[in-house]
Amino acid sequence: MEWLNKVADEATARKPDGEIIIESGISPSGAYHMGYLREIITCDAIVNKLKNRGRQAKHIHFVDDLDGFRKVPADLPDSYEKYLGQPLADMPAPDSSGLTYADYALKDFLASIQQLGVEMDVIRSHQKYREGFFVPAIERALQESDKVRNILETISGHKLGEEWSPIQVNEEGYLKKRRFISIDKTAKTVTYEDRDGKAQSISYAKGDVKLDWRIDWPARWWLVDVDVEPFGRDHATKGGSYDTGVALMEQVFNAPAPIPVPYNFINQAGQSKKISASAGGGLAMADAVAVLPPEVIRFFILRFPPDKLLSFDPVAGVTRLIDEFAEALQKKPDDPLVKASLAGVTQPVVSSVPFSLLAESYQAALLDPQKTLEIIGRTEYKEAASRKAGVIKKELNFIDGWLDKWAPEDVKFELIKTVDASQFSDAEKNYLSRLADKIEKMPTDADGEELHKAVYAFKDSDGFTPQQLFNPLYRALIGKTSGPRAGWFLAMLPRDWLIKRLRLEA
Repeated sequence: MEWLNKVADEATARKPDGEIIIESGISPSGAYHMGYLREIITCDAIVNKLKNRGRQAKHIHFVDDLDGFRKVPADLPDSYEKYLGQPLADMPAPDSSGLTYADYALKDFLASIQQLGVEMDVIRSHQKYREGFFVPAIERALQESDKVRNILETISGHKLGEEWSPIQVNEEGYLKKRRFISIDKTAKTVTYEDRDGKAQSISYAKGDVKLDWRIDWPARWWLVDVDVEPFGRDHATKGGSYDTGVALMEQVFNAPAPIPVPYNFINQAGQSKKISASAGGGLAMADAVAVLPPEVIRFFILRFPPDKLLSFDPVAGVTRLIDEFAEALQKKPDDPLVKASLAGVTQPVVSSVPFSLLAESYQAALLDPQKTLEIIGRTEYKEAASRKAGVIKKELNFIDGWLDKWAPEDVKFELIKTVDASQFSDAEKNYLSRLADKIEKMPTDADGEELHKAVYAFKDSDGFTPQQLFNPLYRALIGKTSGPRAGWFLAMLPRDWLIKRLRLEA
């Protein structure tokens, strides 16, 4: 966590007194994916670190919903092309909710943030523009438009066209780039040249004039007095938007740029590109918070410095990640990473019971939480099942989410309600019946290892192959040819039911 201490040190030195502002922001252009969590959790961690040092700190999140609709996401119909260029805050949602597109996209995001326990002030760009908040920045940018042009061309290395200006104007509901002619600061209007070459006048105090992105970003640093800004590495490239933002702050807005905290992307395991909202098929943020407890999400994101590329595996990685956090929580509760992971979490939901055991027990109990506890109580985690019953029941909600959204088919199962004996050969029936007789004679508290040996004894006595041992066993219990660890699984099941099922009677 050295990176976190370094950022806190810099922020404190830069602003010895008063409230330190940390900003995040994104355009609600589509469904929020898991990658956005890195910015949010990074901001939240910085705020918590500063507060732990006795400083006032606040996380503000700027929703860029006055941005024009730039690309139709993969999950929307082609008919949405007619909205290209419209502000996201004005175009309709792709359902019958009556919400705007921005509100529709923002709804699940804000619910996810609340579930994570992240505290932040949400600022809507369209509201700020339409209430005149950006007026000083628009005036400054237009007064210094030649300087702004020079900064953008010099630092980005791209030549701007003659018609370029720092603003976009709203024409008939669509944002357009038009040649700027003049500004009237008294009337709060700008005059521009429309597509037919005619001069038009429009108010810049009511949201009909918007700054281009590269000017808008430093403008709000200036207006809101942002001290720390985490942002994706694509903005941190040489000549990128952060570099131009720094120069604009120094030469146009006459203020220092915020401390940069560039972060790398989160890729889905097996893919080389960052998760994309518009491309579709990514990991939705709402799904992530339904599957991963808040403390585990923080653990995943904060255990490496922001500049490290993260890879997330929604299948095997979930089991490993939750178990790693559970182990860290048990063995190193005072570790800075563990403490940072628990920040904002009022009720931790990760127990010491391995994730795979929880998932298998829960399914064996037919998704009944109380019966799940009874099953775990028959394992080596009996004490945890008793002492952490409330925590385990909460954790099962996330098991539910994983089984529903990300779990692979080969780990999902349910006890079949009835069994058709005609689907088994005479040899298989004989084997299962003899196994039932053997288990009936075993102590009721026989553990998974003992039951595993009971199954494998037929390999020695009858020369059965592993397939001949387990294929009929799993078919009788869960209707599949494979499943969870057999001995342990048999130990979880009610003894009377198990014996009847092996005899193909239940």
